[in-house]
Amino acid sequence: MGWEKWNTTMLKDNINDLLSFLVVAQESSFTKAAAKLGVSQSALSHSIRGLEERLNLRLLNRTTRSVSLTEAGDRLRQTLSPRIEEIEEELDALNEEQNGPSGSIRISAPEYAAQNILWPVLEKFLVQYPDIRVEVNIENSFTDIVAERYDAGIRLGEQVAKDMIAVRISPDLKMAVVGAPSYFSNRGIPLIPEDLHQHRCINLRPSTAGGVYAWEFEKENRKINVRGEGQLTFNTTTQSLRASLAGFGVSYAPGNLIKGYVKEGKLISVLEDWCPTFPGFHLYYPSRKQHKKAFALLIDALRYKGA
Repeated sequence: MGWEKWNTTMLKDNINDLLSFLVVAQESSFTKAAAKLGVSQSALSHSIRGLEERLNLRLLNRTTRSVSLTEAGDRLRQTLSPRIEEIEEELDALNEEQNGPSGSIRISAPEYAAQNILWPVLEKFLVQYPDIRVEVNIENSFTDIVAERYDAGIRLGEQVAKDMIAVRISPDLKMAVVGAPSYFSNRGIPLIPEDLHQHRCINLRPSTAGGVYAWEFEKENRKINVRGEGQLTFNTTTQSLRASLAGFGVSYAPGNLIKGYVKEGKLISVLEDWCPTFPGFHLYYPSRKQHKKAFALLIDALRYKGA
């Protein structure tokens, strides 16, 4: 009886501190973790210190500028995270059985897909299911959705890892090269991709450690990549197109994003017979993860039904 009482007391003392530790580990910051938990930094620091003293282990390395996990802390995080997720999923499942679809869904998506594919669906979906919450993080770089605790990610079909379940959510993507009429009036129209070396190219640098993105072209089984020069480099297509509309050069962008501007005469599309088509966007998620009903409903809403 004495052992049972001690064990229950120890669990009660530790559980809140363990949850606080997980948030600090995820955020790598006491400031961000305290804001997320709704507590003061001093209270959070006291909580973690108490946990370390009871376990007689150092879980975190702290400096004035950073927080990182010790080997013991990383082991504890890896042990706790999947178990806490299982508990959260089971609680959501029980709640859904009683009250209908609910819970939170976290998605990582590039800017274009978030604005042009995901949001039009969410506008209707969230009205239909008011108890479902969706968090969308715009990330043009490749993200480890498992490590970052996303429920799913959105990427072009060719970019999805083979060990993921992928659901097509858009038609294939046709690329385009565009510039303003005022720009081409002074420089002429490029007829082959190599002509772009004589033009001001508005480049894209993805939010990664990589370099400037090479524009891809293909015609009659001939493939060529072009790295043009210009005054401007951005990390999003929206910014690139804004510069093209202002006459600063040519941009490489998804066809659906520029067709309205082309129709209105604000942009001219060139090299159309050279611009490639990529496999459409897919929603992807780990095959081993068990998702709640809310997630299944969102998958069905997003699934591409064809033209």
